Amino acid sequence: MAEGNENDAQRKALQKRMQEQQLEQQKRDILKRFLTTEAYERTANVRIANPEVYNKLIEVIISMYQSNRLPGKINEEQLKDLLARLTTKEEPKIEFKHK
Repeated sequence: MAEGNENDAQRKALQKRMQEQQLEQQKRDILKRFLTTEAYERTANVRIANPEVYNKLIEVIISMYQSNRLPGKINEEQLKDLLARLTTKEEPKIEFKHK
């Protein structure tokens, strides 16, 4: 009985890994389609350094494509601009209240 549960767990884990690999491959295909070679290489570095920003970037590119706002392939400079917009954080405001 325990062997059956173990096999199920292994099979599910394997399925999950395969789905994750397929999803990652789809993301790469999207990027290759809409980015120049230099911009694509930069996204590979972003993926390693900050996976959250990488996923946001893909969402933005897909959104731009779906709304017909892609002017062709995105070059490295345009990608840098996108990344800057995605990673810019608002500076916290410090207020002093006088009594």
